[in-house]
Amino acid sequence: MNYRGPFRVRADHNKPDPEILHPQDAIVRVTRSCICGSDLHIYHGLVPDTRVGTTFGHEFTGVVEQVGTGVQKLKVGDHVLVPFNIACGSCTFCKQELYGNCHESNPEATAVGGIFGYSHTAGGYDGGQAEYVRVPYADVGPTIIPEGMDLDDAVLLTDVVPTGYQAAEMGGIKKGDTVVVFGAGPIGIMAAKCAWLFGAARVIIIDHLEYRLEFARNYSQCEAYNFKSLGDPVVFMKKTTGGLGADVCIDAVGAEAAGDTMQTLLGRKMLMTGGSATALHWAINSVKKGGIISIVGVYGPINALVPIGNVVNKGLTIRANQASVKRLLPRMIEHVQAGRIDPKGIITHRIPLEEVSEAYHIFSAKRDNCIKPVLIPPKAEMRA
Repeated sequence: MNYRGPFRVRADHNKPDPEILHPQDAIVRVTRSCICGSDLHIYHGLVPDTRVGTTFGHEFTGVVEQVGTGVQKLKVGDHVLVPFNIACGSCTFCKQELYGNCHESNPEATAVGGIFGYSHTAGGYDGGQAEYVRVPYADVGPTIIPEGMDLDDAVLLTDVVPTGYQAAEMGGIKKGDTVVVFGAGPIGIMAAKCAWLFGAARVIIIDHLEYRLEFARNYSQCEAYNFKSLGDPVVFMKKTTGGLGADVCIDAVGAEAAGDTMQTLLGRKMLMTGGSATALHWAINSVKKGGIISIVGVYGPINALVPIGNVVNKGLTIRANQASVKRLLPRMIEHVQAGRIDPKGIITHRIPLEEVSEAYHIFSAKRDNCIKPVLIPPKAEMRA
């Protein structure tokens, strides 16, 4: 996959294969890769310093084809899932299990660590929407896929499942809580699903696309509402919670939220802010006094229009970060093996990598009831 500019990607048959550049590198032959809602932010031109020629893709599995001389935990032939975080495992932040904030993989940044296939603001690493990918710090992130695990389950453990789970975890959900998730994309759907694991008594998801809301009802067993039919979503949330507001609100939308003309104009059209913060506005104003806001939606690195005064006056707690996939993986694997989470159940499209341009168009344009597309490289079987 080759990025050629906003709304333009293509299959590139001439890009050189990656090479070992450091003793701790591995070369992985990709067997599954996903298109993420976060990929759409860069596809739409909303993420700074996304350079022509970049290969996207931060969710992938693959077979180890080559290892550097310093790699000790992997061997050629291992089938691994690769977390989207590129983490060194030994810096100050990795030692705190903040793998999404690794200081070594993206040392010029003040916030996020390295991420596969996500612009030069995240280190400039090529991603996994390819046949082969270079994986730095190969002894840290890549995890051997448990025997018998479906690859379609495994690839969703690289981002979607841990991010949805961490969204619920950061919400501090307690038994009996009412939880509202803004956004019925894959992450929002997974966050709603995981909210039940923490003891939520009521889970609500808000979106504006009916096919996604219906999917959320079936997959996450939650209430789902179209904000276009609610009038003011904040007023609705207050009324449906006895005037108090939800205990926890999760922003699983980020920079491309619909629903407010000014936010859309400034954040999505004119690019004067770090994206449209409509969902975050609704979350802040819908949560109860003393409640918790959990943010996993992606915003740009510049300012966003956020009602911070309401945060202060309501005494809210805001928690946000990229998911620490490595920290969560043992628990996620356990949940999948126990049948509590069915990751592959959110996959709606399996598309050959050679058709990546059409795959992006389908996902971006919300065609064909697309929830989650998976790309299959030519040398990988549709089922493995």
